[in-house]
Amino acid sequence: MNFTYDSINIDPHSETEKIKSFIVNTIHRTMRKRGAVIGLSGGIDSSVVTALCVEALGRDKVIAVLMPEKDSSPESAEFALKIINKYGISYFVEDMTEAVQGLGCYRRRDEAVMKIFPEYNSNYKMKIYLPKEDDKMMKLNVFHISITDPEGREKTARLPIKEYLQIVAASNFKQRSRMSMLYYHAEVNNYAVVGTANKNEHAQGFFVKFGDGGTDLKPIVHLFKTQVYQLAAYLDLPAGIINRIPTSDTYSAEQTQEEFFFKVPFEILDRIWYAWEKGIPNSEIAKAIKLDENYVDNVIKDIEGKIRTTEYLRMEPFKL
Repeated sequence: MNFTYDSINIDPHSETEKIKSFIVNTIHRTMRKRGAVIGLSGGIDSSVVTALCVEALGRDKVIAVLMPEKDSSPESAEFALKIINKYGISYFVEDMTEAVQGLGCYRRRDEAVMKIFPEYNSNYKMKIYLPKEDDKMMKLNVFHISITDPEGREKTARLPIKEYLQIVAASNFKQRSRMSMLYYHAEVNNYAVVGTANKNEHAQGFFVKFGDGGTDLKPIVHLFKTQVYQLAAYLDLPAGIINRIPTSDTYSAEQTQEEFFFKVPFEILDRIWYAWEKGIPNSEIAKAIKLDENYVDNVIKDIEGKIRTTEYLRMEPFKL
């Protein structure tokens, strides 16, 4: 294979037709459901999946569910409504704050944060992230925590493993509560829950088991994020959604997916990953993308490590 920078490009028309056929066959013929329910965040993935479902099933058979909670960015709902208005689909807004608060999400998370920053309270904003200084070596995935007080002053610290696990476990209540809400709307209408995970998220474990990973079908799980953007352009999604930087929208402080998990810009990550899967030597990958070969080596090691250590998330329940 002669690998170039553009080798990752897809034929968006044929890909769209293939996915539409998959959606129809799965929902109507295999599952015998009437339509699709989608958790619409206003991000690129859920917007593309919504567009594909409308084209496959018709707008009258697609329901979008917006599920903000107190840490959500208002911008997410604004972009979600752009998709809803573009396609004229039915939607529900379900404020999840009370649900996740009842499960102790905020209390348990804040308890861990206050072990590191005793002054932290509900007036602060917080996030966990991978620091930039690790980017060049790509060898460590050591999370840090950042808090910002009401005056905008920021403090950061390395996040101990115990507190990291508690913050993540508590935050995962958000995704698991949303999954329950999606299945309510699906079951009351005899619809299927359609997932929005792409290949980057699914294969590297950037999802919550039995949360956003708990769906009936995943129509774009085979596509790299870069390829999802190609579909978005073909489907003529609003420019604001296509140009929006992907966020996790999990913590109160603003945070990109790259900062939280992937570390490498998608336009670089996806091309290295794509070529690696095709068996292209690292030296050729580096030359085609105009990167240092050591950098390519370390990106591939990071991909391999994340796939290996998150394999349990993709496993079915064990049976005797």
